[in-house]
Amino acid sequence: MPRSAPTTTTTVEPLGHRFRALLAATTLANLGDGVVQTVVPLYALTLTRSPGQIALVTALAWLPWLVLGVPGGVVVDRYDRRRVQVAALLARAALLGGAVALAATGRMTVPALLLLVLAYGVTDVLADLAQSALVPDVVPRSRLQAANGRVVAAQQVAGSFVGGPLGGAALALGAAWAFGLPAALAVLAVVTLLRGVPGSYRHERAATTPVRPARRAFDEAREGVGFLLRHPVLRPLLVAGSVLNMCFTGYTTLLVLWVVGAGSRVGMTPTTYPLLGVALATGALGGSLLVEPLLRRVGEVRLLLGCWVAMALLLVVPVAAPYPAAVAAAFLAIGLTSTVGNVLSQSMRQRLVAPAMLGRVGGAGRALAYGLMPVGALLAGAAAERWGLAAALLGATALSLVTLVHPLAVVRQRDVDAAEPAVG
Repeated sequence: MPRSAPTTTTTVEPLGHRFRALLAATTLANLGDGVVQTVVPLYALTLTRSPGQIALVTALAWLPWLVLGVPGGVVVDRYDRRRVQVAALLARAALLGGAVALAATGRMTVPALLLLVLAYGVTDVLADLAQSALVPDVVPRSRLQAANGRVVAAQQVAGSFVGGPLGGAALALGAAWAFGLPAALAVLAVVTLLRGVPGSYRHERAATTPVRPARRAFDEAREGVGFLLRHPVLRPLLVAGSVLNMCFTGYTTLLVLWVVGAGSRVGMTPTTYPLLGVALATGALGGSLLVEPLLRRVGEVRLLLGCWVAMALLLVVPVAAPYPAAVAAAFLAIGLTSTVGNVLSQSMRQRLVAPAMLGRVGGAGRALAYGLMPVGALLAGAAAERWGLAAALLGATALSLVTLVHPLAVVRQRDVDAAEPAVG
């Protein structure tokens, strides 16, 4: 009897228990983020209706990334990444505990809220950089897209799908509840990290390449920035992604005025407004599940840039069709396309950057990508004050599309493939 041909099987490496614990901690922390991000602008509306002041709240939330993104990356590379994340979450819990006291006694003011948002942003820099740098430490290299897809999905689902409505419900009970709930979630995330992600994650000591013992923090930061500026793939993607973030932040800063209230064009209420976050998170969940199959069919660079273009085009919908159903449908599609794009760009960076430099390069990249967000919020607020909400929203959309011309022209898949082996 003829022998049957041997079958070829592909072994899929498991993500592992440490990643599951990291994912659980990320989910808890981002659930708290979703509550805070929903509560703060709605709470600010009870204090002011000025577009400029509302924009300032958003700007201060992202300003720490501009100032601390690079130094934060140095900290993540120098010290144990799990401990950095734990310390940042504990500081966040203490900060929110102070906000509970102010809200419960009726002493919360616009300046106090601005200080709260600024300090919360500082904790976000360290916690987010440490979490992102931990992912390639706890999962196999072959499963980076899958792991990052689950992380981004957890962030979106917890932050928007659950955190948004939960924040609205907590705010209905009182501002003290709205700030106390994310404080408790931060503590739970710390417990999950300490129990479920054992081991040391300090790469300076574990690096195999020689490191100058007396190297200063400035030199380390400059190394991360220089790597990005010289890289033929990461540089154009970083610039385009940063401008997109700036435009999207300005857009969403004004969206609450366009969508919520009796004088808005859409006419949603503070209770129904979080449903847009639910639509965004639903799309994000779908995007996280579609990353790997789409990647096999379309290709990495083509899929990444295509999703960015689609996301920018969808920003026209809330202005052209100011109806709750149309806006929700647009946000569903935005959630899907932005998640696919974010997963691919993050996984690409983790493959192309050496582990010992991942914190610095990630910090340098996010310093620009997130640092432009407060600029976008302030520019959008100023534009809306001068030309109106619709003009400012459409201006952010147009700039998003223009900025994608350069990466569409210069970034090719062969460049990504050629750069990866050099990492080693």
